[in-house]
Amino acid sequence: MARKSLNVLLRDIRACRLCAPHLEHGARPVLRVSPTAKLCIAGQAPGLRVHKSGIPYSDPSGDRLRAWMGIGQDIFYDERLVAIVPMGFCFPGYDAGGADLPPRPECVRNWHDRLFAVAPRFDLVLVIGHYAHRYHLKDRIGKSVSETVQAWRDYGPEIVPLPHPSWRNNGWLKKNPWFEKELIPHLRARVQAALS
Repeated sequence: MARKSLNVLLRDIRACRLCAPHLEHGARPVLRVSPTAKLCIAGQAPGLRVHKSGIPYSDPSGDRLRAWMGIGQDIFYDERLVAIVPMGFCFPGYDAGGADLPPRPECVRNWHDRLFAVAPRFDLVLVIGHYAHRYHLKDRIGKSVSETVQAWRDYGPEIVPLPHPSWRNNGWLKKNPWFEKELIPHLRARVQAALS
């Protein structure tokens, strides 16, 4: 019954056009979930390249995320193992400065609680960026992404908060060497444990 509920909900999400009037590039929900997934990547929203391909993290940020996780594309894109559920399912467009706009709020209001109610119980959830931190960690988030990620030990073994793997965060990564020295080894161990 749960599998049928999940499949029906995924069909409805993929057909969703609630935000279409607000999306310059149109609606194209991009997500992956299966009843057997062990790990969930909860990110922000697809970028333009992902919008065009329909394949999540098919860009340099995906390369970096897979490197952080210590897995290749074969495992990353194995829907039986890995779910990918962004806070906004469609590319939200760009702001005046050329940065991605925030995820559209309609996804959370209409879909997320329902989706996570019928999704499998994940062994590990990677929570990427401020919007995902706020949804998945609720009132346990820090005052900034940096503060939330620095407190990664406080979220237990089933949740790991991460910054966005975008090139825009190269400066942040240089200023926070503890991320690669301490958090990345923990992340890789947790990913391997969840997928084994």
